[in-house]
Order: sequence, then structure tokens, then C-alpha cells
Amino acid sequence: MAHLLSKGLEENPSLFLVDLTIGGGNKIVVTLDGDTGVTLQDCINISRAIEHNIDREEEEDFSLEVASAGATTPLQLPRQYKKNLGRILNVKTATEEIEADLTDATDELIVLEWEAREAKQIGKGKETVQKRREIPYADIKEAVVVIKF
Repeated sequence: MAHLLSKGLEENPSLFLVDLTIGGGNKIVVTLDGDTGVTLQDCINISRAIEHNIDREEEEDFSLEVASAGATTPLQLPRQYKKNLGRILNVKTATEEIEADLTDATDELIVLEWEAREAKQIGKGKETVQKRREIPYADIKEAVVVIKF
């Protein structure tokens, strides 16, 4: 099954696998994402690439669901962070929660930037300061894209 999925993804290199689960009753759930999004036709094409190449006579019966990672689905892969550069993320680590602009994403970490109001170093009152934080993927408990209307 995995080789059929890989073959289907090779035909559209902008798509990538986020999750593959096989549950009770041979329910197969494939979750995709894409560098430029995932269309309904993309899901249909991947589903067909899998279904049309499995011999149901030799394989156990199964159900197949192919879907895109939803807008509120937590990011899991560096490739997902890279495609969301310039967007606002809500990132939770073990010690803090930050809502900020995603300004960079490498294979090891992300960079968040935001403005904050803080007490002045000298004198009374507050000033706006630019904040920047590098967070390794290993430290991220959950990260979701913030959708604003």
C-alpha cells in the first residue's frame, strides 16, 4: 500500500504525506498537504492511484479515506512550516505559548518574530520592542496557523 501511495505522490511532487493510519477494520486514512495547497482533485487522484492498483481479490477488504490537512490541523513537518512562511502561528512549547509571524523555517528550527510592549529600560512607561525567537522542532508541542478574517 505504501508503495502505491509513494507512486501517486511522485506524480505530483508538490503534494506530501502528513499522516498515514490504518485502523480497525482495515480503515486506511491518508492525510496530505501540498506546497500550494491540496485540491479535491488531488485527493481523488491519490485515492485512485491506491485503489485502482490493489487487487481486492488478494487483499483483505478495506476502506480508504484521502483528505487534506485542515486549516486548523497542527503543523507536523518542516515542509509544512516552510510553506507557511509569513503567516501568523500560535506555537506552544513546554514553557510558553507564542503567537507571532513565522519568518524562517529550516530543517531544524523555526524563527518567530513579533512586537511586544515592555517596560522601558530607563525611565517610566513602556516601549515597543521587536522580539525574535528560534525554536527547535523538538521543543514544539503544537503549532497551528492563526486564521484571521
